Formats: sequence, structure tokens, C-alpha cells
Amino acid sequence: MNVGQIYYTDIANGIGCRTAVFVSGCTHHCKGCFNEETWNFDYGHPFTKELEDKVVESLKPTHIDGLTLLGGEPMEPRNQKEIRPLLERIKREVPHATIWIYSGYTYEELTDASNKRCHTEDTDAILSMIDILVDGEFMLDQKDITLRFRGSSNQRIIDVPATRASGEITLSGYANY
Repeated sequence: MNVGQIYYTDIANGIGCRTAVFVSGCTHHCKGCFNEETWNFDYGHPFTKELEDKVVESLKPTHIDGLTLLGGEPMEPRNQKEIRPLLERIKREVPHATIWIYSGYTYEELTDASNKRCHTEDTDAILSMIDILVDGEFMLDQKDITLRFRGSSNQRIIDVPATRASGEITLSGYANY
């Protein structure tokens, strides 16, 4: 997996002060995407063990609320292979860190085991470790700059633990920000 950028004190992509990792690679190619350069899976630089260590260490101070993964597309099958062990490590070493993922795939697509475009043997494990999923492709005709934490009105801010517990999509309270 490659990463295009890492921000260690980001306040735009989730609640509080966060580490934001922009992964490379996206097959959605949304019209009006703000980060087109990250469509290329080879953009940026490899996510090495040293970078992983730095990301994990960046989450340990108490003023850092958590990790946000975006891109690109963290839930592209080839990115999930590296996302899963990263999240497992964070859950072990920094259990207070909340985890947000931005994905152009919807929750329904990600949880549909027959959808080989995005569901892999890692998907369910990843979803079990995250707090918030901002889902859905960016749609230029639904762009709304007044929305916090999302670019278009079709995108949802999903409370993943509540959704998994109830079996029905549960929007996060952050959807009203």
C-alpha cells in the first residue's frame, strides 16, 4: 500500500485532533474529486514499518483522539490487506484511539460478501474495529460545502458499532454537525 500524505494533527477529518492517513489507489474516480492524484495506487510512497510505527506512536498522546483513513480509497481490496493489521495493532497498543474510515463504497456494499469489488476476507474484521464510516462516493451534483465531515449530501456518517449491534444503519450524531 502507498500513502500520499499523513497529517499528524488533523482537525478536518473527524472529531478532535487526529492522525489522518491518505492512502493511494481508488477505482471510483468521482467527478470533482478533491484528491485525484491519489487514484493511482503508485502515488506517494510505500507504507513502511517505520511509517506504521510513527502513525501508531502519533496516536498515543492523550490530546490525539484517533486515526482517520481516507484517500484514495482505504477499502480497495488491495489496501485492506495492509489496513487490517494496522488497525489490529492500534486496537492493541492504543485502545483509546477512535478510528474513522472514509470510503466511496457504501456500508451495504462492504458487508455484501458476494460483492467481490470491495468485500474481502479482511472487510468484516476492519469494520469490526472502526467507530465511524463515512460512506458513499462523492457526487458533484450533491456537493454541499455546509456539511461537516463529508463533501456531498448522499454520503452518510455511520456509527459502525451501533449499526453492527442493531443490524440497521445507525447514523452518528456527528451527521448533524
